[in-house]
Amino acid sequence: MTTLTTARADRIPIASERSISALVLHTVIQTQRLLLRWARSPVALLETLIIPCLLLVMLDVVVGGQIRKFTGSNPLDGSVPLTAVVGALSGAVGNGILLGRERDAGLLARFWVLPVHRASGPAARVLAEGARILAGTVTVVIVGCLLGFRFHGGIVATVVFLCLPVLFGLAFATIVTATAVYTAKATLVEGITVVTSLMMFFSTGFVPLAAYPPWIRPVVHDQPMSVVVDTMHALATGSASAHLLTFTLIWSVGMIGIFAVPAAIGYRRASRR
Repeated sequence: MTTLTTARADRIPIASERSISALVLHTVIQTQRLLLRWARSPVALLETLIIPCLLLVMLDVVVGGQIRKFTGSNPLDGSVPLTAVVGALSGAVGNGILLGRERDAGLLARFWVLPVHRASGPAARVLAEGARILAGTVTVVIVGCLLGFRFHGGIVATVVFLCLPVLFGLAFATIVTATAVYTAKATLVEGITVVTSLMMFFSTGFVPLAAYPPWIRPVVHDQPMSVVVDTMHALATGSASAHLLTFTLIWSVGMIGIFAVPAAIGYRRASRR
């Protein structure tokens, strides 16, 4: 196929679906499609915006006072990062279920036979997922600020704080995508929610590490959600640690490196069915 084809009678050049310009255009269109679909989905709005904010308020009301007495610090410094990360992960699970439904309905196969750039589908999902997580994180931070949360690390630390849930959420989304495109059972994707719930309850953002039994503290301290929450906590309080940030990057990049290729191959196979 040539790089350029020709229009009907007016002979206006039209870019091939394999060109870079087509990739950019088709990615923008499909990103808009996904964002509009999620915005119109009550479940997506609940998992991305409403439930994380309600969880933040609940944590502040139920355990906030006890954590303040136990540690002498603002409990929102840990609960705001926790709810931002939980919102990123729960939304990824919901979108994985929607992806499976699109595959079963034949929508992915229809895109495959249309003159659409092959990479625009996965690229659009990455962009839309990142935009969803960022919107959810900003919403949680706004609610946290209304409750008394404050940044003390400066502008750069604040930007990194907002970006970490996006990075970690995209890494987790590769796991969900790989699961969704290889299995026909939505219950398997929904089962990931059990894992994320356990990660939330056994993390340093839920209660301080010292509140857990000594035998489980190493697991709580080193599990990925605790690492991300601790990094965001340090950024918010102005005590950023290169060690924590490096550990967070290792977890996120490691998940992407392991599951990105299976997710891409599975997406391609699902599109050709």
